[in-house]
Amino acid sequence: MKTYNKRFVYFICLVSAMGGLLFGYDWVVIGGAKPFYELYFDIADNPSMQGLAMSIALLGCLVGAMVSGMMADRYGRKPLLLVSALIFFFSAYATGAFSSFIWFLIARFFGGIGIGIASGLSPMYIAEVAPTAIRGRLVSLNQLTIVLGILAAQIANWQIADPIPETFTAADICASWNGQMGWRWMFWGAAFPAVIFILLSCFIPESPRWLAMKGKSNEARKVLTRIGGKEYAFHELEQMESTVEGQQSQGGLRLLFSRPFRKVLMLGVIVAVFQQWSGTNVIFNYAQEIFQSAGYSLGDVLFNIVVTGVANVIFTIVAIYTVDRLGRRALMLLGAGGLAGIYLILGTCYFFQVSGFFMVVLVVLAIACYAMSLGPVTWVLLAEIFPNRVRAVAVATATFALWVGSFTLTYTFPLLNHALGSYGTFWIYAVICLVGFLYFLRVLPETKGKSLEMLEEELVDKTKH
Repeated sequence: MKTYNKRFVYFICLVSAMGGLLFGYDWVVIGGAKPFYELYFDIADNPSMQGLAMSIALLGCLVGAMVSGMMADRYGRKPLLLVSALIFFFSAYATGAFSSFIWFLIARFFGGIGIGIASGLSPMYIAEVAPTAIRGRLVSLNQLTIVLGILAAQIANWQIADPIPETFTAADICASWNGQMGWRWMFWGAAFPAVIFILLSCFIPESPRWLAMKGKSNEARKVLTRIGGKEYAFHELEQMESTVEGQQSQGGLRLLFSRPFRKVLMLGVIVAVFQQWSGTNVIFNYAQEIFQSAGYSLGDVLFNIVVTGVANVIFTIVAIYTVDRLGRRALMLLGAGGLAGIYLILGTCYFFQVSGFFMVVLVVLAIACYAMSLGPVTWVLLAEIFPNRVRAVAVATATFALWVGSFTLTYTFPLLNHALGSYGTFWIYAVICLVGFLYFLRVLPETKGKSLEMLEEELVDKTKH
């Protein structure tokens, strides 16, 4: 069905995707603020407190991911989007405003709750309102806003921080504008888009699929009519009601873990965890050392990291234009196989102590490969493969698994790097990506061009027999 209201569809999808922008900004901005708030709070020589400051948001992510599914099923998608926007605003303000380390940690924790809610809810909402023909492109907008948020944070960190003379001591940095106010403005930067997100969220409709699941067919029909006209609304609502009729109108963990849904739940969890275990987030964290090995000075590192952010944005845009043409399965195979090859070469270069511009090229290639495949397509798949009546709690469960995967990756990287060296670590990631490639080749279905109700029939109903 191609006769849909493009302006309205893109508006509501872009508004929802602003949760991704705030997610990306909040997740990365702390890296630039870290050298300054550590001196301000006097934790620069306290590794445990440093680790707590960096990881407390992740605990919030887990809490946000856990509660978002049940709350989205009970109260709807739109109210929860508003809640996440409000959390982002107050967390951004509070993180920069507090002069107590304890309150700083509490603000970061609540920021993590906002990330946990938005990370699963935004792509799910987009999938539920998007016409089938362009659903992949529209859900990929969520990943585009995430990487734009990451880039915005990288640029903010680079531009807000005043140049630091080489003669400055730690005390000088702490007493400087960077040490007293600069790091605060890095966090406050998220407050401005958060306000826009709050205001615009008031003008988007509730998910028609949630409305249909709740028996509010007339309201669902009105939303669908605005999206694609009366004929489109009739056809879509008929499909939605056919999947709800005679079944529980509301899902839940018990229904999600029942036999018919176990197979698709396992697929979603593996896809989510693999996105993190593919190792690309380590690439971002490791970029500083790689650039230094290429001969760049410490003063140029922040700029060079911005370059990786630009590459991330460019190739995410490539994914937006290819996900509905090439399909989800092809891009996931490309990402897993491509990263396996790049990591193999990168590890080999470390083994033979290769340095210079070639290492930078490999880093950019890895980021490009991830950005046009695993990064956006994971969110597309998670938003598509689960049935209407358990989608919210299923996406929340998969997102929870994703954040657990993120934690284990981040936690184990220094251990692996210490035990095996850089070359051994990247070879391990190459093996993980190869296993992921073989799994997707065998198990992952193609979801391109199929309605959410058609996918439910293919992925769930047949497992009942």
